[in-house]
Amino acid sequence: MYNETLSSKMWKRFVQEGVIDSARINKRISESWLRCKNRYVDPYLGTGREILKGESFDSQKRKHRQLLEITLPHVEKMSKFIEDTGMIAILIDAEGYVLSMKGKKSILQYAEDINFVEGVRWTEEEVGTNAIGTALHAGEPILISGPEHYSVASHKWSCSAAPIHDDEGKLVGILDISCPLERSHPHMLAIVSSIAYTVEQEWSRRRELEELELIRCGWELAETNQPIVILNLRQQVVFVNKAVRQKMLQWPGACDYQDLLDEYRYVERKRTPVYSRQHGGLLGYCAVLLESEASIRRLQAPFPSSQIQFPGEAGTSKAFRHVLGQIERISKSSANVCIRGESGTGKELVARAIHLNSPYKAGPFVAVNCGAIPKDLIESELFGYAEGAFTGSRRHGYKGKLEQANGGTLFLDEIGEIPHQMQVALLRVLQERKVTPIGSHAEIPVNIRVIAATHRDLALLVKEGKFREDLYYRLHVFPLYLPPLRERKEDIPSLIRFFCQQNKVELPAIPHVMRQLMEYDWPGNIRELFNTLERLSIIGEEELPYLLHEQFQTGAGGAASPDLMAGSLTAVKGGGESGGGRAETLTYREELEKQSIIQALQKTNGSASAAAGLLGMPRSTFYRKLQKYNL
Repeated sequence: MYNETLSSKMWKRFVQEGVIDSARINKRISESWLRCKNRYVDPYLGTGREILKGESFDSQKRKHRQLLEITLPHVEKMSKFIEDTGMIAILIDAEGYVLSMKGKKSILQYAEDINFVEGVRWTEEEVGTNAIGTALHAGEPILISGPEHYSVASHKWSCSAAPIHDDEGKLVGILDISCPLERSHPHMLAIVSSIAYTVEQEWSRRRELEELELIRCGWELAETNQPIVILNLRQQVVFVNKAVRQKMLQWPGACDYQDLLDEYRYVERKRTPVYSRQHGGLLGYCAVLLESEASIRRLQAPFPSSQIQFPGEAGTSKAFRHVLGQIERISKSSANVCIRGESGTGKELVARAIHLNSPYKAGPFVAVNCGAIPKDLIESELFGYAEGAFTGSRRHGYKGKLEQANGGTLFLDEIGEIPHQMQVALLRVLQERKVTPIGSHAEIPVNIRVIAATHRDLALLVKEGKFREDLYYRLHVFPLYLPPLRERKEDIPSLIRFFCQQNKVELPAIPHVMRQLMEYDWPGNIRELFNTLERLSIIGEEELPYLLHEQFQTGAGGAASPDLMAGSLTAVKGGGESGGGRAETLTYREELEKQSIIQALQKTNGSASAAAGLLGMPRSTFYRKLQKYNL
């Protein structure tokens, strides 16, 4: 058991002085305290604020029906122990909402004192460090007791939480056992972890049974002459009827739906959901296909670049093609836009694209990074000032960014960092379309379009009172979400080509490392990718594996696996030399493909069928590639 008095002293010292004794506190807890402090979580509050009720709560439970159905029977088996020991068992979804609370009535009432009730959102952002929110963030079991909680409201509680993952390893929920501090049990964490593991095992078994039921649905369509496939919820083909199977040399088993469409020249004509006869839930889809070269060309054609100007590389991903469609619609209006996306995703580039295709394109595009300007200078930077307005001012005054953007577009990057007093002044300009420089009484009319951008959740800042609600709605006329690079990885090859063309560089041994670049999650997004490519263009080929190792091991997240690291070393040191003597006649794309096949064969000890599965390639296609590259 931890020393409660020691924990209290450490908590007080951290809250009051920002000093943390990392040697005496669990690493996950100290990391969480720092996150809470950086997010301005109030350590003296910590009661639940966001609570779903009525239809909103019912809708949330319907969305997580399977999690509830599988988990609650296991919780019910522990109900007597939980009640006798004065605990409560809580089931939470992946968003942090409490779906179910069961336990002793007096303890449930005690929990109500801090709004710890069904429907509440119990995350670090809402209530500070706690077992539920911290397990959600870390993805691993954790026990947090007493003053280890960041917020004082939870200091009288001891909580143990364990994550629940589905059959693909995705976190789908959290199971938590909580109790008043004096009732804390030494085996709480072991108990909750054991139940979570049992739930995960049953989740996998249920998925297998559902897939069998889905395949049985396909048997009824087996003899139909029209091409039909059955898809599971992961967009994998689990069954094809006779009309499709006749086109295949052999049925490769479950395969990627898009690969099948590409390989056998089909397009989807209609899709129908398939529901379980056992529990009524969605199992997958029945897709009716159509053979049509014209349809294929139309569906696969890139976004028509002639419709809009985009000053960068758009790629081919559905995620970014959707953004381009949004840009096209937004550009035709003069409405204010709010772009939300992680750092490095290209928010300014998208803002420029909106400007270039808008009625304001003849005017200037003025960009301001609100987070980079000192708070005491931002007013003069935006509004400008008259001559002699203050000591040190320029002789003829200064025209602020708002006036500089007159007739064009003002891009306010990191709008969430703008000081509160400036939010009032900016709102007045947006309402009246007039600017008054510091030290002047003259109002200058301005005709500007405002595009704001942020990596923060403005709606949450409004709830926390850190961002004015009226300004939020002025800027948030048309919200635009910019996906991170990990959600559009198919654009990475296009971005690499764009970088090379723009910078007129050749990259060493890219065919050998493309897979590593594709596997990495790029927490720094396109900015991190381009920085890495710039380093690749400078270093020698012999240093390449060490750069990749450093990049993927020290990146902020999504590091590639050790076997990929080893793959980068062997590829540069000679692994790319095997496999026939056609290398000098292969195109860049063919060389990439060949190296991927060689690596897959090496990993699967020469098993063609396993290598095809590893690459997500139909086996018939894989065998043809082996012949093509003399492998």
